Amino acid sequence: MKKTPLLHRDLSLLVARLGHGDLVVIADAGLPVPAGTPCIDLALTRGVPSFDQVLQVLLSEMQVERAALADEALQRSPAFVAQAGERLQGVPVERVSHDELKRRSASARAIVRSGEFTPYANLLLYAGVVF
Repeated sequence: MKKTPLLHRDLSLLVARLGHGDLVVIADAGLPVPAGTPCIDLALTRGVPSFDQVLQVLLSEMQVERAALADEALQRSPAFVAQAGERLQGVPVERVSHDELKRRSASARAIVRSGEFTPYANLLLYAGVVF
């Protein structure tokens, strides 16, 4: 029986197959998904699950080497940026334009969509290795 917080089959499989440097995007419900990029849509209803819930569970399962978020989030959603910063303590966080974030999303192993509707609440997580 699985004893970790992650119970979603597709997310478990995604994490199990991650290699060093692979990209996973945690997104709000409004981020467009590029054609050909797998999407794991967790949204049940507005705000459920929250971005923070998805981030907490993924951080409990994967080693994150670095992260990136959109510059626009700093002005439009400072509470989101502060919360993500708390969760990512010790992880270097790069700031990129929202257009660059969307461009990079096309090469993600998957986009994990939360029920969040916070402007620019999107985060790129790059997988590290445990050693």
